Amino acid sequence: MEEGATPRRVSILGATGSVGRNTLDLISRQPDAYKVVALTAQRNVELLAAQARQFNAELAVIGDGAHHAALQDALAGTGVAVASGAEALCEAAERPSDWIMAGIVGAAGLGPTLAAIRQGAVVALANKECLVCAGDLMLDEVRRSGATLLPVDSEHNAIYQVFDFDRPKSVDRIILTASGGPFLNLDVTAMAQVTPAQAVAHPNWDMGNKISVDSATMMNKGLESIEAFHLFPVTAGQIDILIHPQSVVHSLVAYVDGSVLAQLGAPDMRTPIAYALAWPERMATPTERLDLARIANLAFEAPDPMRFPSLRLAREALQAGGTAPTVLNAANEIAVAAFLEGRLGFLEIARVVEETLNKLAITSVAELADVGAADDEARKVARQIAGLPARRDGRLSLVQG
Repeated sequence: MEEGATPRRVSILGATGSVGRNTLDLISRQPDAYKVVALTAQRNVELLAAQARQFNAELAVIGDGAHHAALQDALAGTGVAVASGAEALCEAAERPSDWIMAGIVGAAGLGPTLAAIRQGAVVALANKECLVCAGDLMLDEVRRSGATLLPVDSEHNAIYQVFDFDRPKSVDRIILTASGGPFLNLDVTAMAQVTPAQAVAHPNWDMGNKISVDSATMMNKGLESIEAFHLFPVTAGQIDILIHPQSVVHSLVAYVDGSVLAQLGAPDMRTPIAYALAWPERMATPTERLDLARIANLAFEAPDPMRFPSLRLAREALQAGGTAPTVLNAANEIAVAAFLEGRLGFLEIARVVEETLNKLAITSVAELADVGAADDEARKVARQIAGLPARRDGRLSLVQG
């Protein structure tokens, strides 16, 4: 930071998750350049309180109201304001900040992310479900507010760095790379027997359980293809997926003249986070430097649609439009949670998603209430298909105007 410059005010939604922790790690290395405004978490009181104390945050919010008292006790006498609940998460996103990390996992991040966008800040988007569920509505808000949306997913961040936005017609296609997850070389019979512990053991990336399972089913790449459709001026037919087990080439942009530009780096989320955190400048990071001579070989292959049906389901949902991507995402969240609890087999995740999509009518999305209604209905139907007991599931926290 230049001498005399005002520290950038930053808030982190989802501070205790992998993305949030990595963001704070980068901030800790340049403490004079940033002022932490708000930190949020869903249930991890101990870590959230420690982060709030370390970075002298103005506000700490716990999403699960049952943990309010514990957070209040942990931060007593620190001067850090404490709040809880879905509305408080949105209020944290509305607190004046220059830069906001939208890192709340799942559809629950939609409301807070929209609140962040509406204040016209630079929003680092690490939640793919926001664009999956309400891409058109969210981008309308970006245009109205003048916010800047920077993708943090390594794939979209890579494309963002090499995409010629001034000449979008020069782009032939964008290519999202995928590690293939831990089951890339297993046959279908073996995949049917895998355990949650095996599914969350990603070979390259340090991610949360839900995202790791999505990587294992390749649903994450399906969701990312929908996200890419909204982030970049391309058609659905211009989005390709390529398996690259080493996770060194993070994604590519192919141009009409035959040139293919790629962004490479060691598989460390601090690199794309740093790109967004310092934007439009760049900042030094402690990440491992890429040594291509040591790696020696980079492999690529097309994904197998038979073993990874989630890719087909995501493409069909994108083509259907309307509420289909919301249904896809909601059903997947229910199925993945059931798998992690040991109540559903690994291959049953895609089955539950497909049957939910087939059972529900797809309607248009005119307002956020349409997204919330589709999300609620999809979760209810997915639970029925998965043989789970009925209960009220995490309704989207939608912020109205």
